[in-house]
Amino acid sequence: MFSNEKPIAFPASRDLTVKNRPVLLGAENVLSTCFAISRFGIFLVLIVTMGLLALPVTAFQTPESIVAAGNVYVSNVTYDPGSFFTDDTGTVVVFVTNGNSDQSVALNHVTIGDKDIRLTSSPYDSSTNIGPLQKQSFVFSVVADAPDGTYYPTFSLSFRDADSLYSRVPVQVDNTPLELTVIDKPDTFVQGKRETIYLQVANPRKNDVRSVMLDVSGTGVTVNPEKIFIGSLAPGAKMAVNFTVTPDRETPLVLTATYNNGNNPHKVTMDLPITFGIDKKQANPVVSNIQVTSSAGIYHITGDVNNAGLETANTVTVTSLSPALPQDPYKTYVVGALKPDDFGSFEVTFSTNSTSSIPIQLSYKDTDGNLYTSVQDVKISEVAANSPASGGSNLLVPIIAVVIVLCVCIGGWYFYVRRNKK
Repeated sequence: MFSNEKPIAFPASRDLTVKNRPVLLGAENVLSTCFAISRFGIFLVLIVTMGLLALPVTAFQTPESIVAAGNVYVSNVTYDPGSFFTDDTGTVVVFVTNGNSDQSVALNHVTIGDKDIRLTSSPYDSSTNIGPLQKQSFVFSVVADAPDGTYYPTFSLSFRDADSLYSRVPVQVDNTPLELTVIDKPDTFVQGKRETIYLQVANPRKNDVRSVMLDVSGTGVTVNPEKIFIGSLAPGAKMAVNFTVTPDRETPLVLTATYNNGNNPHKVTMDLPITFGIDKKQANPVVSNIQVTSSAGIYHITGDVNNAGLETANTVTVTSLSPALPQDPYKTYVVGALKPDDFGSFEVTFSTNSTSSIPIQLSYKDTDGNLYTSVQDVKISEVAANSPASGGSNLLVPIIAVVIVLCVCIGGWYFYVRRNKK
């Protein structure tokens, strides 16, 4: 039964090195086939792997997700501050609303900005979902690197399951500062006299400014108050303030308004010159209707004081100066307060060895207690020349009166005596 099988022949030698090993028929073809299959398998694995890597980008995009992304929109944008100065920093809040009533949307990346309105905070890179009919806010920090004008930084939002959303969100850069306006002030100032200055602070900008404060300073002046807190000023709003100034020297008065635009400090400055001159409104007491008499070496000066100014003259007094020696009863005469166009009378008494003129001093105070004086010379030469005769005639009058009274008394007594004898 085994007659047709051929026995396997082995070499006579026992050396089984590679070159002396028996070779089976067809073995070379089997090895070539296995190597080809292995290369095909590796190539197939690489293709599958690359497909899996690309899968997250497009695997979730469906017609439904694209339609859902189309119902997402920017519903509101707010800037703080409302308008920027150049180089101001601030925040922008973008509100995104999901208009789908039954489907959430997934976001991968959110950012804003351009070369003029530059983003200074990090973008949103983590995934987030916005539920049906929900609103999501995104807050960014930005800086304005642009001059005056209106700019449109781009807000971009990337969906996980659809394309991106882009929106231009306008913002204004406006370098208009606050305005300082002097409403009322004196035409000129008087050294040591307190005056009131009325000022207006206005906001011509299109957004609120906060923490507005007015600072008043100057060399050689007393200001009250030195600082005035105004607070917030709405767009187009204005605030009236006032302060008093008592200057000791001519100097510029520096008015500085500081304020915040958002969190950015700003200021505006105005110089107000303080120059001395004649106050057109101050009190102006004038002495008139002067009369001089003399009796027993005592001079009497009488007259009127009229206030020709536009302010009240307080504590008006009149007295005589050297070489006069004030005497009782009117060493100093107090007229009192004189309103504008008012007048009062006075009388002063004094003795002197001078026969020409005597200085009369008039003093008064303003409403702040500042003392003002003026001196006027009064001639007494004519009265001095006539004073002896005038004095003798004045003495004869009472003597004659006494003599007449005595004569009447004696005559009456004589008539009475003779009547009784009869």
